[in-house]
Amino acid sequence: MDGQLRWQVADDRLTLAGELERETLLPLWQQRAEVMGRVEIIDVAGLQRVDSDGLALLVHLRQIVLERGKAPRFTGITDKLRSLITLYNLQKIIAEGE
Repeated sequence: MDGQLRWQVADDRLTLAGELERETLLPLWQQRAEVMGRVEIIDVAGLQRVDSDGLALLVHLRQIVLERGKAPRFTGITDKLRSLITLYNLQKIIAEGE
C-alpha cells in the first residue's frame, strides 16, 4: 500500500483506489462537488483500506448523488469493507448494486 487515495471519473462512474482514510481523504473531500458531477456508480473495488472516516465520506458521496435525484450504486465491495459497513450498521445505505 502506498498510503494514498486515487480516483478517476469516467462517464457516470467514480473509481476509487488506494486507502480511503482520515489521512488521505482531504483532497477528494475538497473536490467532491466537481468529482461527483455526473457520478451514479461508486466503484470501491480498488480500495485496500477504509477507516470510519472513509466510510463517512462514502455515505456523503452517496448523499450527493441522491440530492441530484439519481440512484447511487456501489460496486466492488470487498469482504473487509463489508465487515466495516456491517459494524456501523450501514448495510441499507452502502449496498452493492444499490
